[in-house]
Amino acid sequence: MTFQLRENSTFRVALIQMQSGRRPATNIDTAVKLIGKAKDRGAHYVQTPEMTNLMESDRERLLELIAPEDSDAGLAALRDTARTHRIWLHVGSLAVKVGPELAANRSYLIDPNGDVVASYDKIHMFDVDLANGESYRESRMFRPGDRAVVADLPWGRLGLSICYDLRFPALFRALAEAGSSFIALPAAFTRVTGEAHWHVLTRARAIENGCYVFAAAQGGLHENGRETFGHSIIVDPWGVVIAENGTEPGIVMAEVDPAAVTAARSRVPSLQHGRRFEVVEPTAAAVRLHALHEAK
Repeated sequence: MTFQLRENSTFRVALIQMQSGRRPATNIDTAVKLIGKAKDRGAHYVQTPEMTNLMESDRERLLELIAPEDSDAGLAALRDTARTHRIWLHVGSLAVKVGPELAANRSYLIDPNGDVVASYDKIHMFDVDLANGESYRESRMFRPGDRAVVADLPWGRLGLSICYDLRFPALFRALAEAGSSFIALPAAFTRVTGEAHWHVLTRARAIENGCYVFAAAQGGLHENGRETFGHSIIVDPWGVVIAENGTEPGIVMAEVDPAAVTAARSRVPSLQHGRRFEVVEPTAAAVRLHALHEAK
């Protein structure tokens, strides 16, 4: 079955907010149930958060619990779910094994036939030490991706990103320049960074690219001790938050109008005005001349 583009029609987006724990089968079961509820409420496109299958900070334990994607029971169950409900299902990300000692943080877009039509490996690794003592080293757990990915939905083009990618506007610009009307941002933002930056950054990425941002999130205190911010959010191309959750698991829904993308980009056509440029350092002669001028 093929899916024709319907760029002028609205569609209903649902974001699944979760509090994933350390048992993949339990997490997938929770996701499947929430996806079913979203379908019952009329969703056409459903997105789950980053690390849908597992929130685990211990590298050895994570590698013991995950599998390659071709034998991953969770991915198979989610493909069946998309097929059963006849929806576009965007699995925000799963931890999947890509080598004996290596994992990927990988997002999957699944069509209503249950086929994976696109996948994306998180490019930017969250390697930080926070002021409250929290420390993260994603590069020890995951192999970073090296390609940006776009895919066509029936209503327009979708750009894929994951969590920490939010802090790298060049990626979002590239996705928009590749024709994306919507950008997916499944996430597991920490509470500390989320409280400070989540809303301003998601709105900024929508505004500067004239696109929708769909961001399903993890929220609350997880079994591994990590606390995530939640606040799954849908932002329109003018930067208006049109749907948002709090910190508890649940479903966030909104009607999305692709025509709003055209309208926003017509009002502020910055995608047409970008110019390439080089960054230059002052020459030694220019520095001396400036010093002489300041000395007078």
